[in-house]
Amino acid sequence: MKPPTLRDVPAVTRAVAILRLLGRSDAPLGVNAIARDLGLVPSTCLHILRVLADEGLVAFDPRAKRYTLAVGILALARSALSRNGFARAVQPELDRLAARFGVTAIGVEVFGLRHMVVVAIAHAALGVRLHVDIGSRFPALISATGRCLAAFGGHPWDEIEERFRRLRWHDAPSFDDWRAEVETVRRTGYSLDEGRYIEGVTILGVPVTDEAGRMPHALVAIGITEQIRRLGPETLAAALREPAAQLSGTAIP
Repeated sequence: MKPPTLRDVPAVTRAVAILRLLGRSDAPLGVNAIARDLGLVPSTCLHILRVLADEGLVAFDPRAKRYTLAVGILALARSALSRNGFARAVQPELDRLAARFGVTAIGVEVFGLRHMVVVAIAHAALGVRLHVDIGSRFPALISATGRCLAAFGGHPWDEIEERFRRLRWHDAPSFDDWRAEVETVRRTGYSLDEGRYIEGVTILGVPVTDEAGRMPHALVAIGITEQIRRLGPETLAAALREPAAQLSGTAIP
């Protein structure tokens, strides 16, 4: 018997889409709004929401008739993070980087060309902080980390280009310029995004590669552009590459 594909279990993909939509929303949502946003039949959407509510993953306000994420999601997230070997291994290094350079230091896990998720973070003890949290989710090819993924992810260029053209930047590079930057990343081992993704913000990323030389994780430093210029991008890159090299090529459970 042929194993099921994603198309064979649409209820699962719809349920995940609902959870992600509720996670992005700043306010509770009603059935019709959720169904409209996701292109679902309202009755189907309601059935899935009721199952998610029974499982404690969404909460329903009977007076407002609106849904939000429930605390059951937190239990799943904590369980996942507690078993994430990369997050455990990298946290002390991120703490040291944040304290030494006054940057926000993060560890991300990459999920193909779809997205990357913050699994570990250390904030600088400064008055200005950039809003990034555990569980924050970004397009896989965006910014400095995206250039690292294109350089070390082993993905074909036609797929990379198709994903690249969906990205939203503050100041988007052309694909040809971006691809040239990716080739530079292959040579230098790090990527620098100076205000391209977010105005006034510099993001520096280095890959953490597996035994096959591909990139399932990355280390990232984020700071105000003038701050990173004062520190020296090469100095910061060298400080990131050291723990990345220690973690690369090892089996991380």
